[in-house]
Amino acid sequence: MKFSEKWLREWVNPALDMDELAHRLTMIGHEVDAVEPQGLGLDGVVVGEVLAVKKHPDADRLSVCQVSTGSGDAVEVVCGAPNVVAGMKSPFAPAGTRLPNGMKLRKSKIRGVVSNGMLCSAVEIGLGDESDGIVELPQDATVGQPLAEFLDLPDNSIDLDLTPNRGDCFSVLGIARDVSAVTGTAMKDPSVAPVKASIKDEHPVELVLPEGCPRFAARIIRNINASAESPVWMKERLRRSGLRAIHPVVDVTNYVMLELGQPLHAYDLGLVRGPIRPRMAKDGEKVTLLDEREVELRNNTLVITDDSGPIGLAGIMGGLSTAVSDKTSDVFFEAAFWPPAFMAGVARQYALHTDASLRFERGVDPAGQARAIERATELLLDIAGGAAGPLSDHVVAEHLPKNAPLELRKSRLAKVLGTEIEASRVSEILSGLGLEIEASDSGWQAQIPSFRFDIDVEDALVEEVARIYGYDEIPEQTAIAETPLATATETTIDLDLIANTLVARDYQEVITYSFIDEKLNTLIAGEPSELVLSNPISTEMSVMRSSIWPGLIEAAATNVARQQDRVRLFEIGKTFHGKLDAPVEIVRVAGLALGGVVPEQWGSSAQAVDFFDIKSDLIALLGMTGINSRFNFVATEHPALQPGQAANIVRDDAVVGVIGKLHPEVARAFDLNKDVLVFELDAGKSFASTVPNASSVSKFPTIRRDIAVIVDDKITAADLLGARQSAAHELVKSVRIFDVYKGPGIEAGLKSVALGLILQETSRTLTDVDADATMAVVVRKLQQDFAAVLRDKN
Repeated sequence: MKFSEKWLREWVNPALDMDELAHRLTMIGHEVDAVEPQGLGLDGVVVGEVLAVKKHPDADRLSVCQVSTGSGDAVEVVCGAPNVVAGMKSPFAPAGTRLPNGMKLRKSKIRGVVSNGMLCSAVEIGLGDESDGIVELPQDATVGQPLAEFLDLPDNSIDLDLTPNRGDCFSVLGIARDVSAVTGTAMKDPSVAPVKASIKDEHPVELVLPEGCPRFAARIIRNINASAESPVWMKERLRRSGLRAIHPVVDVTNYVMLELGQPLHAYDLGLVRGPIRPRMAKDGEKVTLLDEREVELRNNTLVITDDSGPIGLAGIMGGLSTAVSDKTSDVFFEAAFWPPAFMAGVARQYALHTDASLRFERGVDPAGQARAIERATELLLDIAGGAAGPLSDHVVAEHLPKNAPLELRKSRLAKVLGTEIEASRVSEILSGLGLEIEASDSGWQAQIPSFRFDIDVEDALVEEVARIYGYDEIPEQTAIAETPLATATETTIDLDLIANTLVARDYQEVITYSFIDEKLNTLIAGEPSELVLSNPISTEMSVMRSSIWPGLIEAAATNVARQQDRVRLFEIGKTFHGKLDAPVEIVRVAGLALGGVVPEQWGSSAQAVDFFDIKSDLIALLGMTGINSRFNFVATEHPALQPGQAANIVRDDAVVGVIGKLHPEVARAFDLNKDVLVFELDAGKSFASTVPNASSVSKFPTIRRDIAVIVDDKITAADLLGARQSAAHELVKSVRIFDVYKGPGIEAGLKSVALGLILQETSRTLTDVDADATMAVVVRKLQQDFAAVLRDKN
């Protein structure tokens, strides 16, 4: 919300300078984003009158003007503006003047003609960001009058960052109410005197959808002066509020919106066909808006119609077919109440965001429509003349929102604020905010005015008291509360420990969006998600992710595109599954690695990361769950992974994750031409741990026995290791696979696997007899289960 300081001070003028006023506004919840000085550095700039204009003798685009400054003889000025004409009045800066941009004017020759100053554009005097020529001032401007005095400068433009619940403060009136309450300064009466009708003309309005439009105030004004212009004071207030002057009728509607907070719309009455009927749009209907853009309507959109069909988007933007123009003589003013429930998100569907939609989405005073019409009528008659018809206020009362009375208990106020505030001060605050109150021994009964639709619970009244009383006036108190120690558990590995472990293994943590592109989600998951957003920010964020991989892969692709040849990323986050009526969220740990196993160095040759490198990282993570947990890597197929390099991670016969190499086609979809290794774990199932069992360390030496067996190529290392466990686990402390061989001397379809068995007892030293007996049991088990054949040592 942007407005002029002087405009605000017309409504309420506290004894505060600009800095103090900005501080007070911020402290009551209206954060001041910026204060922009207006009209500084205009000393010496006066209202000048162009008496005569002739072409420059040596330049086609320059003119030589005779300018009156109100005293002395006319001065000669060379001007390059295309709109300069004799008889116009414009800001004039004589030689010696320093302009707001810091440039000091000097008397100089331009193409052989002496110029004694400058006729100024809005940009040159700091009153605009663009211009098509010099500023044209109205004919009633006094020649020689200081420009700052004529424009009522200097001033300040105040830009507030308002909270969404304070729709009533998107107006000078709303801000003035709060300033009056916090400073105790009397505020101007907000009522507007009714304009007496001079004609009886009315236009029919039919409220066919009262729940969507319970109030529609309107008035006809005939025979306005089509050549009239908005006065300078109005143009300046609009400019200082961030709006540009367009046409007197449009300027009046914008002015009233900024002043009172009620958006209005004006129709060229001669272009309206039949009664006005607000209703819901029908699918496929179209309307051309004021910005000349044609939109196809959806059936959730309120529209204003006449006999020709839709003529505007209700509360958002009017239609071009009934727009006012320089030829308009009869005007139909509209001020309606569009409930926020019907307006929320509608403008965004059409890629629109207007001052009107901003206010209606947050809410406007349902009792302020007639007042806005009266104010607009008063202003337009003063500017453009005309004859006003009677005010038509169409109301369906049962559909208008009504604020219920609220009780504020003294006990609740003291409990929430942590301090006692005098009852008389509380009464003063609530009354100053426009609430009608009745005090009692236990508290206050408050009747909430229609413009404070945000006050709907008792704690909202507590907030109002705290805001106006001053948060900085509430004494600080040290909180006293029990802080019991959280229960420490050894049954789950903490997510922070998982993250720290991955960081220690050279991964970097990232956080990616939970909303992703539907096509990418299907590409990775292999099936479409049913969790589709009804109103996504963009198509790239249209579904809830089924996997963390898309975000990780996109992050990796971005890094590779920026010449990062080694990327290792991980994320701990949620994935989303199921249906809209029964969604399921799962916390997962996912990782990605591409590039070298280690950073480039002289001590070892470059080696690209492969399946077993990332598997070792997983084993380090899963090993934290305890030695009693059993994890196996079982070959599988996955839509996003390359066949032959994908495995399910199985824990006690339940799949808890997946690991593998990204399928080349998937990698190409992300513009990646390197091998990409990924993993993803269900954190809840993977990192449930067991309480560790302590055992003594044996003081007796170990014995190692190596064997090599020939087995079918399809038998996995996990199968072989499991066999030795069931065979002689009391003596075999560990088994190491130290060689796998395929080639000459081994039949096709077979492989040689060399196992190193580490044997140890806790109560005695093992003998060769013990070792040989254990080896015989293991070999026999391998032969029984896998038809293994001991490989000849030769």
